[in-house]
Amino acid sequence: MSSAAGLAADRGLHYGDGLFETIRCVGARAPLWDWHQERLAGGCARLGLPEPDWRRLQRRLARAASAHAAATVKLIWTAGSAPRGYARPDPVVGRALIQAQVWRPTPPRLLNLCWCQTRLALQPALAGLKHLNRLEQVLARAEWRSADIDEGLMLDMQGRVVAATSANLFIREGGRWLTPELSGCGIAGVARRWLMARCPVVETVLDPEQIKAAEVVVLSNAVRGPLQVGALGGRRWSADTEVQDLQAAWEQQFAATAASP
Repeated sequence: MSSAAGLAADRGLHYGDGLFETIRCVGARAPLWDWHQERLAGGCARLGLPEPDWRRLQRRLARAASAHAAATVKLIWTAGSAPRGYARPDPVVGRALIQAQVWRPTPPRLLNLCWCQTRLALQPALAGLKHLNRLEQVLARAEWRSADIDEGLMLDMQGRVVAATSANLFIREGGRWLTPELSGCGIAGVARRWLMARCPVVETVLDPEQIKAAEVVVLSNAVRGPLQVGALGGRRWSADTEVQDLQAAWEQQFAATAASP
């Protein structure tokens, strides 16, 4: 089967049958690669997909990333090509698709958020996974066009706050850091894990009123790390020194020179 024909028959394209990782790199080095690999391996186990050949995959990722001094690399791991139908072939031969683009730093600033009307469906079998089905986020992101809005917060079908469209959520309440628990939906982000390793965080159910009343609200993703929210509707927050310290620590890990991931 030709490369083009293989991609046209790929189960990731037809059914979203796969996973992805978005990895920030410095040269060929990916400081958080171990956590990306661990999450991808866990996702493969839960979805019944074979794991990649890790050594070969690392070489491909390093080649793609090293084309830039700093890069964002998207790794897509699918169930590969197959005839029509939901049933997977036996055996499944996975396919890795890799795309790298230059990463350009942007000075941290306070974000302006909105509430999204599109809600996240509850599906425990997929909760926490960075799977390829992102239509809920696509619909939510289409809800605003204004350049003044940086991100939107999403609720689940029971009205609980889960995350932003492309970031995990943290709040500080009474001096404690809280983040939504992800047993029903949402992505267990690598930057989320990084933050939870650096300071005590309680995973819990959060409602919209808690977000409005929070001392501090922070978003996180694997490319930009922790970013503080400055506005949500009529609520305003000032810059917080604890968040600034976390941002500095996040950036420090990407300051090393190029090496293998």
